[in-house]
Amino acid sequence: MNKDRLKPMLFSTIKHYNMQQFGTDVISGIIVAIIALPLSIALALASGVGPEEGLYTAIVAGFIISFLGGSRVQIAGPTAAFATIVAGIVAKNGMEGMMLATIIAGIILILMGLFRLGGLIKFIPYTITTGFTAGIAVTIVIGQIKDFLGLIYPDGTVTIETVDKCKAIINNISTVNPYAVLVGMISLVILIVWPKVSAKIPGSLVAVIAGILLVKLTGLNVNTIGDLYTIRSGLPTLHVPHISMSAISTALPDGFTIAILAAIESLLSCVVADSMINSHHRSNMELIAQGCGNIGSALFGGIPATGAIARTAANIKNGGRTPVAGLIHSVTLILVLVILMPYAALIPMPTIAAILFIVAYNMCQWRTFVHLCRTAPKSDILVLVLTFILTVVFDLVIAIEIGMLFAVLLFMKRMSDESGVVGWKYYDPEEDPDGMNLKPLPPQVRVYEIFGPMFFGSSGQIDTMNFRDETKVIIIRMRGVPALDATAMHSLENFQERCKERGITLVFSHVNEQPMNTMRKSGFIQKVGELNFRPHIDDAIEWAKRLIE
Repeated sequence: MNKDRLKPMLFSTIKHYNMQQFGTDVISGIIVAIIALPLSIALALASGVGPEEGLYTAIVAGFIISFLGGSRVQIAGPTAAFATIVAGIVAKNGMEGMMLATIIAGIILILMGLFRLGGLIKFIPYTITTGFTAGIAVTIVIGQIKDFLGLIYPDGTVTIETVDKCKAIINNISTVNPYAVLVGMISLVILIVWPKVSAKIPGSLVAVIAGILLVKLTGLNVNTIGDLYTIRSGLPTLHVPHISMSAISTALPDGFTIAILAAIESLLSCVVADSMINSHHRSNMELIAQGCGNIGSALFGGIPATGAIARTAANIKNGGRTPVAGLIHSVTLILVLVILMPYAALIPMPTIAAILFIVAYNMCQWRTFVHLCRTAPKSDILVLVLTFILTVVFDLVIAIEIGMLFAVLLFMKRMSDESGVVGWKYYDPEEDPDGMNLKPLPPQVRVYEIFGPMFFGSSGQIDTMNFRDETKVIIIRMRGVPALDATAMHSLENFQERCKERGITLVFSHVNEQPMNTMRKSGFIQKVGELNFRPHIDDAIEWAKRLIE
């Protein structure tokens, strides 16, 4: 299967579709919708928007991404990774700003797919994805402590940044509502224990029902969704945000953030799904689908969406093997939105907080985090911890930017340490019988062996090569150089000029393909002479002897 084809997976799988698979996809789609229902509401509230916006996202973006996507089994919708980002955008720029940023992100994702950039995801270091995922999980937990404990904040309290939320929690800890804690703890216990009782019915749905009954029947003084939000049960309607140059310039950085995170999370979800069903996704088509899905979600009142690993895994475990299951999931949520949405007003806020605690725990990968801290090189641990701290204290944009900067710098340092220039040892066979296996050289010939990639971080080592008064030929052996950049090429040209001034001829041995192409494009081969490039060291030594004769 061609992984680079810009063809939706639905169009490929439908050719061999049958009623048996349709029945399985319908069952899987309905089950995934039941799982997505409480999660979509909870994640929408964590994102600072109303509960129906979460369902709009799962319906519109979920349908479009399943229809156009490059994966057989991907289920899309609101995810925890976006919660803190969206909440910050909504707090700063309002819903209009968030919608415009999401549309910009969708356009960027489409362009990434059209320009075949899906493969670039592999250049994001694992330490960075692990670090910011754990950081997002921590910010979600901190953001839900208020509702879990039933805290009351004074009017005007600013809680946009994670640090602000921590200060508000500490300053208002005396307002803890014991009834809210009770409902939250019962919900949390259900979420932890229920998967051991039944794998078919999601624990989040059981916790929601139990929370509603507990508050409704006992009359506990606990905030519900209906106390804080106005519930609308109608279908989403088209709304185009106000567009101007100033609005676009304000929303552009947020759009890039959403696009990069959507690309990372959706393609990681596809990779996980591929390993579960032994398949291959079309990464570039998936990016285009994610872009179209996010544009559609924004135009119909939703929030940013991406592939959801947990819902995708649930789809696979329940037999979903084609994008039809994702389409059924969206259609089922439409029915829920129209018929059952008014009942969402009864869900207690501590129950929503408990659900998000479990979501954060499942996404934090703390075991992986600890394992990396124990076993990874110190430079990787630095990138991991730095990305984690920056995500929690500041935001994801700063975390990824600085994390990538450190990762690149440390990678260059590591590559530079693996590169070098070594001169061959000179010996007298009569005085040094142990050197009998070394190649004999005339005193007028020196040999240097370069190893490792020669780039701007290691090009200075070329300047360490020197010559004696009697030196007439210098052989540079490059069998261990896989790549040569412009800076290293410039250093070689300078060295060649120095040799030319001293009447020394340069001979190159075993130059690999990429360095040879770089030398040819720069005109270096013409300066040195084609004949002075030899295929192996023995030939180079014989050629050097002929030159000095």
